Amino acid sequence: MNILDRFSLAGKVALVTGGSGLYGRQMVIALAQAGAITYTASRNLEKLTEFTDKLKKEENLTVIPLEYDQSNHESIIKLKNEIVKRSGKIDILINNSVARSGHIAELTAEKLDNDFKVNGTGLILMHREFADQMALQGTGSIINIGSIYGLVGYDDWLYEGTGLLKTGGAAYYYNKGGIANLTKFFAGFYGPKGVRVNCIHPGGYETSQQPKEFKENYCKKTFLKRLANDDDMKGILVFLASDASSYITGTNIPVDGGLTAK
Repeated sequence: MNILDRFSLAGKVALVTGGSGLYGRQMVIALAQAGAITYTASRNLEKLTEFTDKLKKEENLTVIPLEYDQSNHESIIKLKNEIVKRSGKIDILINNSVARSGHIAELTAEKLDNDFKVNGTGLILMHREFADQMALQGTGSIINIGSIYGLVGYDDWLYEGTGLLKTGGAAYYYNKGGIANLTKFFAGFYGPKGVRVNCIHPGGYETSQQPKEFKENYCKKTFLKRLANDDDMKGILVFLASDASSYITGTNIPVDGGLTAK
């Protein structure tokens, strides 16, 4: 087989959770452009449908929006069953959904419980339900979306002189740090059944709303001296989803312009 053919996702069935977010949008586009039958799911079906309709109109890409709630086990099972019913299988799962409980000073037990239902319990159940289906097929690729904040400690450097509220997202650090090792667990558990599990840790994404000082602070910390753009996640995602990475599992890969390598 030609090496470029190994990057093709033609005939594969993919799901991106949280597909209408900043990074989620380019993940959905990348998988669809690579040839996958692409689904995306979140709690906000209306927002997803607006996004997928726009993709069809502007880029002639067909993406199927579905509704689910990652804090609800029955909703996760329903989502998996719906995709298998429609397409007969599931080859690729991108775990991109995330709940954000906010600044450490504003946390309540209720906010944390909801956070962990989505980012802890829900994430583990997503792995089990979808990996069990992939195991029946004998193959599959799960790609978790972590964060550089799962690889480094808290530091105020990013917000100095910006006027922005320091994030102080204790639960976010906890969840994204946990997903790094959860990736290794599921890679080991499902590897003998043909299922690969890897994790991508994105860095900061440039938006027009960010203050100039914020961008300057961030860029100083990276080797490439810039934030991420609308294309930076696409290549690594298609690589890990495709047969081109067939001997890669259990990895945690920063996609951050070199920030965590310093």
